[in-house]
Amino acid sequence: MPRLILFNKPFGVLCQFSRDGSDKPTLADFVKVPGVYPAGRLDTDSEGMLLLTDDGKLQARIADPKFKLAKTYLVQVEGEPNETALDMLRRGVELKDGRTRPADAELILAPELWPRDPPVRFRKTVPDTWLRLTIREGKNRQVRRMTAAVGHPTLRLVRWAVGEWSLDRLKPGEWREVGI
Repeated sequence: MPRLILFNKPFGVLCQFSRDGSDKPTLADFVKVPGVYPAGRLDTDSEGMLLLTDDGKLQARIADPKFKLAKTYLVQVEGEPNETALDMLRRGVELKDGRTRPADAELILAPELWPRDPPVRFRKTVPDTWLRLTIREGKNRQVRRMTAAVGHPTLRLVRWAVGEWSLDRLKPGEWREVGI
């Protein structure tokens, strides 16, 4: 039976098991389960839900954009997006490598999250806003590029859910195995 692990990847952790000469922490520092590998990736400066599995078919079903598995992010952005910016995200944004698929995008109140280390830089003169953004593809650094394209660069990015699985009460660095 395939194994599926939900992991809350902390900020600054490489999304791989080998160090490859880096002194940054890796998945191996947190998940001591042999034979599993990430189903998808999160940038070092992104946090949140990462799925790990020992099953190649399950990994492909989770990571491959053709299956359109929804990925939901809580995104702190610079400035205050208006309805025009949100509509652009909802219709899809033109990036250098092509147009994104339409996203679900909504303004939300600041979520109750763990503190980030290091903290997001605070600027008195520039407000920030939180969005819930759900995409169904996985271009490189897509959410960051989408918010920047509509004039609101990402300050903090937390993947909250992938498909039916969510972080729920997992703290950064914690993981749990789930049934499939």
